[in-house]
Amino acid sequence: MKTELLAALRSAEGFVSGQELCDKFGVSRTAVWKSIQKLKAEGYQIEAVPNKGYCLTGVADILNKEELENLRNTEWTGNKVVYFEVTDSTNIQAKRLGEEGWPHGTLVVAGRQEAGRGRRGRTWESPGHTGVFMTVLLRPSFLPGQASMLTIVAAMAVTKAVRVKYGLDVQIKWPNDIVLNGRKICGILTEMNTEIDAINYVVIGIGINVSNERFGDDTAKVATSLRIEGGGEIRRAELIWAVWEAFEAYYGNFIKTGDLQGIKHEYDGYLVNIDRQVRVLDQKEPFTGTARGITAHGELIVETDEGIKRVSSGEVSVRGIFGYV
Repeated sequence: MKTELLAALRSAEGFVSGQELCDKFGVSRTAVWKSIQKLKAEGYQIEAVPNKGYCLTGVADILNKEELENLRNTEWTGNKVVYFEVTDSTNIQAKRLGEEGWPHGTLVVAGRQEAGRGRRGRTWESPGHTGVFMTVLLRPSFLPGQASMLTIVAAMAVTKAVRVKYGLDVQIKWPNDIVLNGRKICGILTEMNTEIDAINYVVIGIGINVSNERFGDDTAKVATSLRIEGGGEIRRAELIWAVWEAFEAYYGNFIKTGDLQGIKHEYDGYLVNIDRQVRVLDQKEPFTGTARGITAHGELIVETDEGIKRVSSGEVSVRGIFGYV
């Protein structure tokens, strides 16, 4: 009943009487009181006044299944929410659900990860109560070759959500690192299960540094958080739905065109690489040049002395970002 009670308090204009809640849920006053106490213990600020009832006056940074379900404002993302206080990795759990047949849009969220992963097998620091760790499960109908573009769609969603909701000038380091003041605040990892000409499922994992105040020795020079950069008090559940609300809009555009043509111009506007010298760590031969944006398929356009090159994979360092000088 906790989820329903929380929704009733949120939708009420002012106080809602205990008797009204009893009638609404078909339970006793004692049952309502016990649920209220549980909500208070979790951090919800609820005022109780005799002859008036209960009023939700404030919410701390609470992250649990009930809070996520109450704040959901999306069309299909999060139609199923799976929450773990602690798990190995939300991507691992989402892939397990993919194998079990869970639907398109299923969202996996964790309070803490013990085996968080980034691109190229790197670890992702995931201490409890400090960040957003989540993965969405998708079952798209397009071809496997188009799936890599979803990483850019997700990067756009995070960037738009943080800019609009918190007013921070976050940018994208191609293809999908979200940076602020030259340091990384978010990583995205896309994985998929495919057959020769069909996708069984795709999982997109997103990790955002929210309230971290310090980092380990390996990441302190390259990482930052929304709190460190002046994001103020951030409620992770609200940030989660801001990201997926933006994602649905960009994803719809991507599905309509089959590529990134409809969002390429906006992406270029967020790109920290744009018109800056970059060093591409190509497997055959590294080279430097000037980034000029992306193609409709998400490749980075690099202008070099030998002409235009299109980069579809590999590490790209940007002068002044992450120690590249």
